[in-house]
This record gives sequence, C-alpha cells and structure tokens, in this order.
Amino acid sequence: MIDWIPDTLDSGKPRYQAIADAIAGDIRSGKLADGMRLPPQRRLAAALGIDFTTVSRAYAEAQARGHVESHVGRGTFVKGRVVSDRPDPSRSNEADLSMNMPPEPQDPELRRRMQEGLGYVSANLIDLLRYQSATGSERDRVAASSWLSMRGMVPALERVAVTPGAHATMAAILALITRPGDTVLCEAITYPGFRNVAGRFRLNLIGIEMDGSGILPEALDAAIREHGPKALYLNPTLQNPTTLTIPEARRLEIAAVLRRHELMLIEDDAYGFIPAKAPAPIALSAPDLTWHIGGLAKCIGAGLRLAFTIAPTPRCAYHLVQSIRALSVMPSPLSMALVTQWIEDGTADGIRRFIRAESAARQAIAAEVLTHVRYRAAENAFNLWLDLPDGVGRADVVARMARRQLGLMPSDAFTVLGSPGEQLRVCLGGPATREALRENLHFLANALAPHSFMG
Repeated sequence: MIDWIPDTLDSGKPRYQAIADAIAGDIRSGKLADGMRLPPQRRLAAALGIDFTTVSRAYAEAQARGHVESHVGRGTFVKGRVVSDRPDPSRSNEADLSMNMPPEPQDPELRRRMQEGLGYVSANLIDLLRYQSATGSERDRVAASSWLSMRGMVPALERVAVTPGAHATMAAILALITRPGDTVLCEAITYPGFRNVAGRFRLNLIGIEMDGSGILPEALDAAIREHGPKALYLNPTLQNPTTLTIPEARRLEIAAVLRRHELMLIEDDAYGFIPAKAPAPIALSAPDLTWHIGGLAKCIGAGLRLAFTIAPTPRCAYHLVQSIRALSVMPSPLSMALVTQWIEDGTADGIRRFIRAESAARQAIAAEVLTHVRYRAAENAFNLWLDLPDGVGRADVVARMARRQLGLMPSDAFTVLGSPGEQLRVCLGGPATREALRENLHFLANALAPHSFMG
C-alpha cells in the first residue's frame, strides 16, 4: 500500500471526479503503477479533509473507467494503463467497397501473431515518429529484398526502395519520366488507379489491344512507332479487373519489344505474390528498363500504404528518392517497422498464404452460386470480371445492388480502348464472411435475371 494523495483537486469538477482524474493522470505519468494498492477510503478522506462517501464515489468512478479494481477485504488496486482489445465498431464500418480488397484474416492464431508485431512498433514508438529516410532504412530494404526474392528477384540493394504505396510510387515515377501532354501506353482494359494518376499528370493514355494472353506484342510495337510514348504500364498477374495473367512466353515477347524501342515499363505486380506459381516478372527480362512495383495492399494489407519498388538502375533509384520526398516526404516509419517485423518473423508470409487459400475458397463459392452467369476468374483472384446477360445494363445492376455489401465497379472505370462493354468487376474479398458473400452473390444472381428488370 502507498500513501497516495492527489497533487491538486482544483479542477472545477466535483471532487469525486477530480480524484478519479488524478488517479488516471498519475497512472499516465507512472506515479501509480499496475498492482499498487491505493489508500483505504477513510484514510484518504481524512488526509484530504473530505467526506468518506466522496472518496468511495471517486474509487467507484475510477473502477468504472477501468483504472482500478476493488476486492472485498483486500482493498483497491491500480490496474495500470488498459488498452481495450475489443474491436471499435467505428473502425470496422470503414470499408471502401469500390476497391478490390483481399479477404481479411479470421484465424485467431494468425491475428495474434499480427498483433504481436505491434509490440515491436510500440517498443520503438518514439524513434518511429521521426522524419526518416524517403525509401526506408537498410534493415527495411533488406526485408523488402527478402520479400521480393519470392518473385525470383534479387536486385542490388541500391536499386530497392520502400515506397509509400503503389499509387504514390506511380505518381513519383511519372513525375520523373513524363511531362504534361506526353503519352503512356497501357492495357485496353486497365487498372483505374493508374488512369487516375495519369489523368492528374495530364498524360495521354493509349490502350493496347488484348487477347486472352494479355496485350498483343504487334499492337504494342505499332503503338510505340505511332505515338512515341514515354512508358508502358502493365498489371501482368491476376490483372485488375480481368483476372488475366500474362503467360511467360508473352512476357518474353513484350520484353523484346520494349528492348527494341528502349521503352520503359512500369510493372505493377500487386497480385504477383498471391499465386503459388506466378510467371516471372517482366523485370527479370528487361531489368534496366523496368520500374517494378511490388505493392503490399493486396498481399498483406492496404492500410499499410507501402510498396517494395525496384528501380531500373541505382541512378534511377536516387532520382526516385528525390521525387518521393517532393510528393510524399517518406513512407510511414510505423508501417515499415511493422512490415519488416512481420517479414522477419514469418507473419507476412502467413497472411499471404491465408489470402491465397481464402481467395480460392471464395472463388469456389462464386462458381457454386453463379452457375448461369458468364464471367472471367482465376483461382487466387479477389474478383470476377462479369459479362452481363443480354438486356441487362451495368448501371441498373449497380443501382439494384447498392444496399448490399458487395463491391461492384462498372467497366467504364477500366476501359481505355473502345467503348465500355456491359461488364462489372465483382469483388469477393474485404470484411464480408463467406456466408455473407454467398448471400450477396445469390442476390446478385437474381438481380442479373432479365425478368427482374421487367415491370
């Protein structure tokens, strides 16, 4: 037991609240530590010259706040600083269904390991609140290199940068290699995030014709000759939105065209870490021409806002640092420390493997439910690329599904070459459980029936 008394009660509040506030304040300052026994109520009342019932009420208030606990016959003890481990509903409701989100880990053991990583962050919190390197510390870049090696890439550390997410990295690269009015090539149907970034830089985006294996090498060659572009953007593995993966032979053909014209490639490998056996990145065939972006949003978590980027050369990496400093200052040291810890202790790989398995399970649910619907999919993709039945419009389906927790995006957002078709991207990931997904897909199947739009 300690002879604790509040330093002051001149707060303008009722005295019982002022005593409870003083207990909380001294816990924060360290004056009261976890497990310490507070003075008996009558003794503290006598020391303060106040009524016993005021102290009794103050201790009850402190207990209600979670700062102390009382035991009959033993006394009142400090609980120390208590951080609730209960989910905050205001956080769980924050999900942007317009994004192609991975399924979220539900396994208690994996979630425990993820939370343990925050212990490392907490132990280094003050250091991690400083301004730091624009591309990560050496330890962070070594962890990034280790992660990238899963894609068969082992670049010199001088070419590796930890960057503040794929979008910010695309912006930093485009700021280096383009000027307003320049042309950049991409897939005919491409990732809308890149379209938005290119639009902000006032670039002319030209779509390249595609077949079932990706962009056509001869169409790429012709576009380069006609438009004189500054770069080609590709999302070659589990492409968003079509789920198409460019096979190895086509990747080699594309690399050959890039080499022939010495055209730079921005390779967005956001989904490359998910499949067990994805084709090798194009960067391995044209390393001196490729900006390879290994984003972590899809294989670990979007809230991290981190990517592991490989520049074509050390000199390019140096200029990338300057561009990131100008646009984003630096990636978050808090996120970098957490991810580095997760990579080193194996948690990051556990998350990646969960996403792979859970995506396959959700694709199986879609196959069971959408038996009369045409769509393109892949085993480990987070989404479907849905062809709507004749007589069914994409805007009508989106409107009908507006109250359902299922992410739908019409083809307008993705189409660069030609007119948008009657197609939708359907996201299978995010916070929804398998049961909720199944229910929403049944609702979608009914909404797609042409007769549902009659009358």
